[in-house]
Amino acid sequence: MRTGSLLLNRRIAVLLPLHKKYAELKSQFELKSYDLSLFQSRVEQNEHHKLGELVKKLEQELQESKEELKEKQVEHKKCVSTVSDLEKTIKTYGSEREGRLKALEKKIKSLKSEMQAMSKQLKAYQSERERLIMEKDAVANELASLEEQLITSKAQITALSETWGTHKSKVAATKLEYDQAESELNIGRSKLKECDSQINSISKEQQKLQQLLGDSNVERKKMENEVKRMEIEQKDCSSRVDKLMEKYSWIATEKQLFGKSGTDYDFASCEPHKAREELDNLQAQQSGLEKRVNKKVMAMFEKAEDEYNDLISKKNIIENDKSKIKKVIEELDEKKKETLKVTWLKVNKDFGSIFGTLLPGTMAKLDPPEGGTFLDGLEVRVAFGTVWKQSLSELSGGQRSLLALSLILALLLFKPAPLYILDEVDAALDLSHTQNIGRMIKAHFPQSQFIVVSLKEGMFNNANVIFRTKFVDGVSTVTRTVPSKQK
Repeated sequence: MRTGSLLLNRRIAVLLPLHKKYAELKSQFELKSYDLSLFQSRVEQNEHHKLGELVKKLEQELQESKEELKEKQVEHKKCVSTVSDLEKTIKTYGSEREGRLKALEKKIKSLKSEMQAMSKQLKAYQSERERLIMEKDAVANELASLEEQLITSKAQITALSETWGTHKSKVAATKLEYDQAESELNIGRSKLKECDSQINSISKEQQKLQQLLGDSNVERKKMENEVKRMEIEQKDCSSRVDKLMEKYSWIATEKQLFGKSGTDYDFASCEPHKAREELDNLQAQQSGLEKRVNKKVMAMFEKAEDEYNDLISKKNIIENDKSKIKKVIEELDEKKKETLKVTWLKVNKDFGSIFGTLLPGTMAKLDPPEGGTFLDGLEVRVAFGTVWKQSLSELSGGQRSLLALSLILALLLFKPAPLYILDEVDAALDLSHTQNIGRMIKAHFPQSQFIVVSLKEGMFNNANVIFRTKFVDGVSTVTRTVPSKQK
């Protein structure tokens, strides 16, 4: 029993990873089958399935034409046999030959006309059969090319999704840099506004200080003049007193009586006393003014004046730079308008010429909107013959593709590059349009080199060198061919 259980456990241990692998393969199979069903539903809805249905319909019509051709051949044989029988009856019946001959001749003519009509119908059916066979082959070839195009489109979608991710990250980084630059610009503007407000406040304070200083200087000069005048008068008086004392000796003996009431020298009612009082009052006013006037005001005023002059010079520099920047902006706007006008005229001319080459009998142009200029925008206008279309929605898908290709090539022709790469731009176009694209490239881009990827022979007719790729024994090979007209 123990050996049996051990063998069973070993068997289970061996089968467990196989079971897990089976479960994983089963889930992968279900996913792949679901993807296959989705792909089949997509295929039924895309152009390939529609082309397959069209091929089946054409094969059915071809079969019906073959059956109808067989029926017409049987009818032709019957007519031939009838003609032979009639000829025999003409020989056998000698009597009534004339009348019967005329009747039979009429009948033969009618039968011959019918036979000719039948032969014409037969030729028409044969030509229709050949046309249907050619269309079938063309549709089969186009179906194969579309399948290859589907594979390449899937690869392009994956590559474009990767490039979209990188461009998205670049856009985010650029937006972050733009936000930082805008915040710095706003900070600079706020600082500039603060500087302007400070300049205005300092200028107002300076005006007040200048006015106060002017008033103080006027008062001070008045007082200084008054003091000088009083000092001069005092000196004059003292000198006069000395002269009087020298001249009159009695003054020294009677000096002690000066100003006493009841004496001859009572000066209370005399003018010198009033002058003294006025002198005292003026001296008191001068001392009061000296206390009120701040001696540090001059230093503060000089400092404020230096700051004011510095701010004024900075303001003048900023205003000068501002005027220069405005002038440069105006010059750039004028250059931009002139460049836009030159570009518009050149691109408009090339656009019409290229579109006329791609689709003969048509015209195209870039017009400003009604009531506006080229600075307000440009509208694409298309004309067939002499009738201008009101909207681009009136054009077919192929015509829109040619219109877009013409506009892109006209823009590239404004500043031509040495090399261009076109990847199956003629995939949705007819053979005649493909040939027109090749002729247009030769006519309008003689100095540029084009690498064109295409699956249609019409594009190869205008090529200088053709590189064909194909699978040989599972390996992709490239063959180089030079057309005979280029050799």
